[in-house]
Amino acid sequence: MRRSAFKLIVLIASVFLLAGCSGKEEVPAGKFPEKEIEVPVKGGTLKGTLMEPSGASGTLAIIVAGSGPTDRNGNNPQAGENNSLKMIAEALAEAGVSSFRYDKRGIAKSADLVKKEEDLIFTDYSDDIVKIAAYFKDYNKIVLIGHSEGAMLASVAEKDLPGLSGLVMVSGIGTPADVTLKRQLKASGEDIYNRSLPIIDSLTNGQKVTEIPADLFMLFRPSVQPYLISWFRFDPSEVMKGVKAKTLILQGDNDMQVGVEDARLLHESKPDSTMFIIPGMNHVLKEAPTDRDGNLKTYSDPNLPLDPEFKEKLIDFVSGL
Repeated sequence: MRRSAFKLIVLIASVFLLAGCSGKEEVPAGKFPEKEIEVPVKGGTLKGTLMEPSGASGTLAIIVAGSGPTDRNGNNPQAGENNSLKMIAEALAEAGVSSFRYDKRGIAKSADLVKKEEDLIFTDYSDDIVKIAAYFKDYNKIVLIGHSEGAMLASVAEKDLPGLSGLVMVSGIGTPADVTLKRQLKASGEDIYNRSLPIIDSLTNGQKVTEIPADLFMLFRPSVQPYLISWFRFDPSEVMKGVKAKTLILQGDNDMQVGVEDARLLHESKPDSTMFIIPGMNHVLKEAPTDRDGNLKTYSDPNLPLDPEFKEKLIDFVSGL
């Protein structure tokens, strides 16, 4: 197997490393005031960071991280440190917008909210978003910014947030997660794809799988299967049809994990949404080389800034709400 293909498989696998592999996240000092906040949710509290610049408007952006052990800053112990979500918070602060980014349950400083991985299901995460929005109810406007799986979580939570001012879908999948996973695995090689296919199909039908090949155990271990079953039940395009909040869809055309077609599917499901395809941007929201190895290197380079067009479109939308 080529080295780059192996890296991509590890990256895909990291999507499903939930509570059991969450790292200890530290929030570095920055140029804008930050405050550690604990939000009460089912089973305890979510740990997060409120970034509130001086003279801030009455708008709060809640930033929802992607899948696996991705922390509040957008960093993942399997994929690397890139600080993409922290950079979003800083970009918003530059525009006078406050933000709250947090470690999802089972991750980093919120790790203790998941005692057993097999107890976690997809809607636990979307329910937490609703609790966070209620906690910050004193803000005049609230906008959800979800990245990758976080985009889908934000869209699911939207139905329980009738007063939501805006929704930003960043690198969000447009097909059910089982379909997306099949596509990603096929890009990694026919052998791993063919052996994964019956496992995925079984989980999609709500049936757990007891016999997992050793090299696929990271992806489909028994303790993560309840989460996968619950996640596979959602079709993001169908969810998007019910979204009422003003919506922005942002997608890079150099994303190895989520494609331009995903963004188009989401946009077609909500025709009054605004969509931008960002040339050269990859999954961690950075300008990246088109070759796979070069693209993957950006996942662990925290010195690379956000793609400038992405930053511009995001700020224009949030500031205009």
